[in-house]
Amino acid sequence: MLPVYVRYLGREIYASVFLVLLAFLGLFAFFDLVNELDEVGKNGYLIHHAAIYVAMIMPGRVYELLPIAVLIGSLYALTTLARHSEITVLRASGLSTGRFLASLLAIGSVLVLLTFVFGEYLAPPAERAAQQWRLAATRSMVSQELRTGLWVRDGKRFVNVRNVLPDTSLQGVRIYEFDGSNALVSISEAETGVYVDGQGWALNQVSQTRFQGDRTEVASMPALVWDSELTPNVLSVLMVVPERMSVGTLYSYIRHLSENNQKTTRYEIALWKKLVYPFASLVMLGLALPFAYMQNRAGGVSLKVFTGIMIGVGFHLLNGLFSNLGVINGWVPAVAALTPSIVFLVAALAAMWWVERR
Repeated sequence: MLPVYVRYLGREIYASVFLVLLAFLGLFAFFDLVNELDEVGKNGYLIHHAAIYVAMIMPGRVYELLPIAVLIGSLYALTTLARHSEITVLRASGLSTGRFLASLLAIGSVLVLLTFVFGEYLAPPAERAAQQWRLAATRSMVSQELRTGLWVRDGKRFVNVRNVLPDTSLQGVRIYEFDGSNALVSISEAETGVYVDGQGWALNQVSQTRFQGDRTEVASMPALVWDSELTPNVLSVLMVVPERMSVGTLYSYIRHLSENNQKTTRYEIALWKKLVYPFASLVMLGLALPFAYMQNRAGGVSLKVFTGIMIGVGFHLLNGLFSNLGVINGWVPAVAALTPSIVFLVAALAAMWWVERR
């Protein structure tokens, strides 16, 4: 059973984090809605479509903002307790810095779990559903990489898809199949394709041209099952940015790219960030603790909260910066993903050492 002071601290921190998170979500929802207004009125996209889309991407916002809300909320809660001399009473009662930090880590474990649940189970499907809703509302297709459509490699096949619909069904499928010596074996063209679990892609109205030495054979088929490693989850990367994907989807797509000798750096960095990011809440709690030990003359609550906001913004920017630098410079994915958290962890330990020495 947790000590009474830990439960009390937990209630104060959780309440503050919740209020800060609500404030951030309201602010970001407003900005997201304003950003969507540029599309309102185009292709039947109305204001209620935009509002629903913004609501659907909120789980992703919660995932992004939770560590920052933890920093600001815990900083506010701890400095408020310090101002009322409650931290001083706890320390005078024999609570060491190590035990205080261990208590905060126990409180933070709940926030780590919450961040993981949002990042792995709530944000990815919500983001995918939001993009599908937006594409359907604007009567658009999934964004394509080239004017000729989407090109992907599937083992010895190169696949060209003219359109990928919001439900990940395909239009205008063309499959170029090669043999072991890289000679073209066949070209298959289909009007549409729908994925069937356990079977593969069910292609409709198929025309297949096979090359056999100095002659060719052309066959028409009403339907053809295309057994492929490409699945709707793999194609969903066209709608969801890597940072909003689940660990399973990222791992599956990285393996697909690796098997086809394609670059995986961006997705590997995103995978490492997904594994590390939930623990950023513990780092933020560690950063907040030194502020609780500072005397009131070192600055009021408002100044400390402002400092927390600046630190949180800095963490968010550094995370994005190292991800982009890692992709551009080909850094080791683990280094690019871990460095911001390590930098802030070292800063938290240094701040605690400095406060203790005082």
